[in-house]
Amino acid sequence: MTGPAGIAEINEMNVHAFVAVFGEIAEHSPWVAERAANARPFSNRDAMIAAFADAVLSADENRQLDLLNAHPDLAGRAAISGEIGADSRLEQADAGLDQLTRDEFERFTRANTAYREKFGFPFILAVRGATKHDILASFEARIGNNRASELATALQQVCRIMRFRLEDRIAD
Repeated sequence: MTGPAGIAEINEMNVHAFVAVFGEIAEHSPWVAERAANARPFSNRDAMIAAFADAVLSADENRQLDLLNAHPDLAGRAAISGEIGADSRLEQADAGLDQLTRDEFERFTRANTAYREKFGFPFILAVRGATKHDILASFEARIGNNRASELATALQQVCRIMRFRLEDRIAD
């Protein structure tokens, strides 16, 4: 597919084609697109975005944790070496995470490690429009949360990431 697709075109796709186009909207978790496809026909872009969010939020906790753990650490080694998905790579680069000083990289590494050790999944933040300073401040603000609260926050951030990605791929 080149350029954003229209809702009519999306509604006509078979499940295989839908997953081929939208399977990476949720980081390395094509099951989200499969579940969202079952909500078709979509009346508009917002309905499709809502179907993706519902697929994530209605999943059992094990599946949700698998989705969270499919996300790369922000400014982590995989991101620096380019071993992450294209969307994540662009999003992190836009936030300046590919241009960190050694000290900043070490701060991100410590924050990622502390967060993962406390909660059992990576820190997730929709970084579009954020700076590296905003992201570090979010780490500091969220590390004090309890696990249930942070799980809910991380899932909401995943939904926000999916919204941005879908808005880029779906015509109004």
